[in-house]
Amino acid sequence: MFTSSVAEAEVRPPSPWRMPRGSSDRTLRVRGGVAVRLLHVGGCPVLVRAWQPARDRVRFRAEAIEPERVTRPPISMPPCPGPAGQEQLEEAIACMRRALWVDVDLTDFYRRFRRDPLVGPLIRRRPEFRPSGRPWPWEALAAAVVGQLIEAKRAALIERRIAGRWGPRVGEGREALRDVPGPEAIAGRAPAEIEQMELVGKRAVALRRLARDVAGGRCRIESKEGDRRLLALPQIGPWTVQCLGFFGRNDLDSLPAGDLGYIKLVGRLSGGGRRATIPEVEEFYAPYEPYRGLVGALTLSGLHRLVAQGPPLRLAA
Repeated sequence: MFTSSVAEAEVRPPSPWRMPRGSSDRTLRVRGGVAVRLLHVGGCPVLVRAWQPARDRVRFRAEAIEPERVTRPPISMPPCPGPAGQEQLEEAIACMRRALWVDVDLTDFYRRFRRDPLVGPLIRRRPEFRPSGRPWPWEALAAAVVGQLIEAKRAALIERRIAGRWGPRVGEGREALRDVPGPEAIAGRAPAEIEQMELVGKRAVALRRLARDVAGGRCRIESKEGDRRLLALPQIGPWTVQCLGFFGRNDLDSLPAGDLGYIKLVGRLSGGGRRATIPEVEEFYAPYEPYRGLVGALTLSGLHRLVAQGPPLRLAA
């Protein structure tokens, strides 16, 4: 008889924090103030919930799921070793905390830039701002490859298709909770299969190659030490690695400077009547080190109307 194991934790955010919206790939669902995410830790399925009972408290609950409840796609995947134990449940909570940026202390950031003419008003208006993080570095890296050279809405649609096709799920229909397929699942797909998700050409090949390297342990993406190997791979440029650092490792200084949004925004803020170059974007945000990535995301979100102006431009890899 299956007996569900549970782990719980309460966190007091060191800085103002508020529950975000769900993720664009729809794997993180937020309803009624409760965030829910299906994760697999060591192959074991875990359902993680987070909610905010008070402004200064966030609660997490990870529950082991009976493996038979999880619908797995008919592809080659690592076998499920069984129900999650206490170690896997605690790691799932740690992943959710990272995805929600709940442990990030921004006290020094607020102190240094609260009077900054650009950032100060945004801090005062949105002190609880956090980017959309990812529970695993692999998810951030895969999303960055998907997002190369295309608009964000189209990239989110491709991500949803990949999760819907190859991601394990609990439940059926629109109410199903899905997990992002891990590198082992993507490594076993042929480029033609990936192209069916509308991730075409070299990007499909690049995603599969990355998945094989990560699954095989040849590419360590958990820390910056693995970035040099990533940058040596075809189709992987600074923008992709910077997205990995910011969204997958909570690196507040990692700025994806080649992003179309920054190129448009800095061009408008600089008053030059043209789009900025990548070096100009880097120079614009240089005074905000070691928070360049955070300031970039905050200005991009807070000044989005400026970003919307101007015709489309080729995005970076």
